[in-house]
Amino acid sequence: MAARDLTRQIVVISAFCFMIIAAMVGTGLFGGTPVQDLQDGALDEDGSYLAPASPAFSIWSVIYIGLFAYTVWQALPRQRGSERQRALGWLIAGTMALNGLWLVIAQFGSLAMTVLSIIVLLAVLGVTFHRTVIEPADGWADRLLVDGVTGLHLGWVTLATVANITAWLTSIAPPEWADAADLWGVIVLIVVGVVGLGIEAASRWRLAPALALAWGLSWLAVARLTGDPSSAAIGVTALIVAGLILAAGVIGTVLRVATGVRNAEA
Repeated sequence: MAARDLTRQIVVISAFCFMIIAAMVGTGLFGGTPVQDLQDGALDEDGSYLAPASPAFSIWSVIYIGLFAYTVWQALPRQRGSERQRALGWLIAGTMALNGLWLVIAQFGSLAMTVLSIIVLLAVLGVTFHRTVIEPADGWADRLLVDGVTGLHLGWVTLATVANITAWLTSIAPPEWADAADLWGVIVLIVVGVVGLGIEAASRWRLAPALALAWGLSWLAVARLTGDPSSAAIGVTALIVAGLILAAGVIGTVLRVATGVRNAEA
């Protein structure tokens, strides 16, 4: 078991390194084309009606810093035999590897392949986050670096999946589809709101996914209200959905903490 635990720690470190190298290629640092310019600009903020404005993507810096901190923390000797890390370490490594793979596919593959890869990433993140709920955290560091970072990653990738699929559909759809863009955009955002609330409820009102979703939706609203393609209906709906998701997350978290305090005092 000790050898398997050490292997897990090494795999997590390797997955993080792969993800960061892929991110550097994706930003053009190693000579690659920046993500927003890939696929004929389909992934840029003006590539579709459900793409967030560029500042939204700064959340990746927070997620990457969180994953770096997790990678260092899980490599400590006292985490080697942790039952929670045995349950979650391989899964988190998988999410980092899939994150990097998406960037590689975006750089060298097709837009349709990026859709497939981000759906797989979303599914693995969903499984990982579910495990954080059923496997209780052991201390604040565990709660922050595992539950918090995974929740942010899941919330953001949930919206990024919608944007990625929309970018692909936009690239293959006939021009007349644009006539119904407002209607379908609003419907999709309502579905995103339902999914977001479902994630919160299933996770016992963890706040991290709500923060990431609300952040992305707010910048989506900015993109549609101030940029091209313009859509007041989609922009306003995105703001409303962001507000509902964030409010539900905050209220649910407050009630959960208050219940915990009351139970501890009983």
